[in-house]
Amino acid sequence: MTQSSTGATNKNVVLIIATVSAFVVPFLVSSINVALPKMSSDLHMEAVVMTWVNTIYFLAIAMAQVPMGRLADIYGRKKLYLLGLVISIAASVAAALSNSVVMLLISRALQGIGAGMTFNTIIAILTSVFPAEARGKALGINMAGTYGGLIMGPLVGGLLTDEFGWQSIFIFSACCSFLLIVPVFFYLKGEWREARGEKFDLAGSITYGIAMAMFMYGFSTLPGWPGMVFLVLGIAGLFYFVRRELKMPSPILDFSLFQRNRVFLFSNLATLINYLATFAVTFLLSLYLQHIKELEPDQAGLVLMASSIPMTIITPLAGRLSDRIEPRLVAATGMAVGCLALVLLIFLNNTTPIWYVILTLVLYGIGIGLFSSPNTNAIMGSVERKVLGVASGTIGTMRTGGMMLSLGIMMILFSIYIGQAEITPVYYPEFLASVRVGFIVFTVLGIGGVAGQLAARKKA
Repeated sequence: MTQSSTGATNKNVVLIIATVSAFVVPFLVSSINVALPKMSSDLHMEAVVMTWVNTIYFLAIAMAQVPMGRLADIYGRKKLYLLGLVISIAASVAAALSNSVVMLLISRALQGIGAGMTFNTIIAILTSVFPAEARGKALGINMAGTYGGLIMGPLVGGLLTDEFGWQSIFIFSACCSFLLIVPVFFYLKGEWREARGEKFDLAGSITYGIAMAMFMYGFSTLPGWPGMVFLVLGIAGLFYFVRRELKMPSPILDFSLFQRNRVFLFSNLATLINYLATFAVTFLLSLYLQHIKELEPDQAGLVLMASSIPMTIITPLAGRLSDRIEPRLVAATGMAVGCLALVLLIFLNNTTPIWYVILTLVLYGIGIGLFSSPNTNAIMGSVERKVLGVASGTIGTMRTGGMMLSLGIMMILFSIYIGQAEITPVYYPEFLASVRVGFIVFTVLGIGGVAGQLAARKKA
């Protein structure tokens, strides 16, 4: 790492780039959630297939983040970040040109690989340049960009879909990524590669990717027997990967971090459970508002903004608070508030007033805002600098793994209640039943997540 990498000006540049980067991924996800009904209609998607538009994106991110984090630690985080931007731009253009479900899903997978590279490495760079006493504040500002994307996604995505078609969302995303290349190339000075000279375990990375893909695909296609087969093969592959990495002198994921670092272990577990319990909320409410409440995409987007506004306001404050108070306590409080929102969502039906939905979204947003930056601060502050890329990749994998499993649970419930059919008025009772059961499951998981976050304390 060059000396310029730690300068005050460079800290500000890194923070700006990281915040804009943090905006792009959630913007794309939340805007596509609003566009899914139109996208489904144009490409004639069944309900289960429709969930794969986001699921395959998160699957690709989950497969890429840990290996790319290790590559970034060895060869340079800035290099990997730029490559991720290029891949994201190309994939977004391909998605906009898609005229079939297969082409769209392939493009979304490539988008996921690019997102896994960019989102992962920029958090590691951010943690590298900010001292411990200011790290929570920087991470809070960065994550405010994430929730800014969640605010703008439903609103802008709904407007773009109504005026120009769902394809315009991908073009907008490509433009945002393109605008990041110039400041990164010319103004982000220095390079970060504290693990330079260490070996990269290519075979382990391939094993990890295949095992993760089989596990996630198997889980998302339950309860059918092919899903069971892939799930078992994925679990077996992940066990083999863990055993292999424990013996490697230069593993892509150092599992001793989980063995000797209680904060790292339980905070990552809390990340997984939190996103598993909460990610499907906006996906389900987008469908609920447009199908059951018959709102237009832009109207549904305005309602969904009720969660993103408190997220954006509270996240920087929670990050700064976690520099002064033990981060796990702030994060656990956030998870508890999120659980309250999930309890309220269990009672959704076709006569539920819009104000009730908005109230639950506000509580949901407050909970996520209190959780995210303190939890990340706790994890990134518990590891050595040379494994920051891997630590960031691990957080990202837990986050995207939770998102995948959250959508996977809803895939299973859709399969049980709706089967291989589109969500049409004749299936609205079954749709509402699957949503209700989903929120019950997520509430139980969320309560377990609070316990996990409280356990993330250093041994006395």
